Amino acid sequence: MRIPTIAKAAFACLCLPLSLATAQINQATSDDGQWLFVDTADVPTVKQHLNHEMIFKKYIQGYNLAVLRAVDIVQSHAMDGGGYFTGMSVKPTESPVGYQLNLFQKPLLDPPRTTSYCSGSSYGVFIEALNLIFPDGGIRLSPERLESLHMQEPDGGRREDRIKFWGKWNDDGWGTHYAMVQYSGMGEEISPQRARPGDFMNISWVRGLGHSVVFLGWFMKENKMGMIFWSSQKSTNGYGDVVLWPLSSVKTIKTVRMTHPENVFSFDVEKTVNRDLPGDAIVPPNR
Repeated sequence: MRIPTIAKAAFACLCLPLSLATAQINQATSDDGQWLFVDTADVPTVKQHLNHEMIFKKYIQGYNLAVLRAVDIVQSHAMDGGGYFTGMSVKPTESPVGYQLNLFQKPLLDPPRTTSYCSGSSYGVFIEALNLIFPDGGIRLSPERLESLHMQEPDGGRREDRIKFWGKWNDDGWGTHYAMVQYSGMGEEISPQRARPGDFMNISWVRGLGHSVVFLGWFMKENKMGMIFWSSQKSTNGYGDVVLWPLSSVKTIKTVRMTHPENVFSFDVEKTVNRDLPGDAIVPPNR
């Protein structure tokens, strides 16, 4: 079921006094270059919740706090996950996110369905984070850049992979790298050992294709490494947390951190990207 209106209002009220009301989000998130493992108590035990900022904010500062709160905003639209669906040729076609996603109060998507899929959910978080960081963004964003960020063509049809900002984010492979690092300069590539809650990540599986997620943390269990992430997937019926342990199903990853969100107002909409990039292997530290 969808989250009731009264619950949405309660969520909004709870958010007001938290860390994003301070100056802590006006800078890029930093790290010490070392592996960070979250406490066992911070490994989620439920798939759907609105506590991502509350749980993981102690590990970070900066723009990643906005990303964590954005996860809670997207999740609040479907507390049961909302459903997972992919299908480009069906009618109506697949919906990247299951609600009307707006950037600076301007619509990017008229959702064909109430379901979602992985790259759409991570993109929804990216957009909601920009809304939090730039409350005055609507008067600064040019029409051509807004159009590049759209998730549909002007006639409401599906925007194909590789086309403009969303098409690069939604592309096979390292979509968040193509869109945030190469195309717009809004992010920087991060090595696996530097990954922190609120970073964006693409996962390449040993079997199967890939997955676009918001990284939430590494953890250790029985001397083996695990990963926590949020995305849309079958196992959570759409939006929800995944606790992946061990990591034997992961082939490689590519991690991106939002470092220059202000470039949303200045990126070159005609820029091309290099898609021929190797992934990063996860090599656990000796502990």
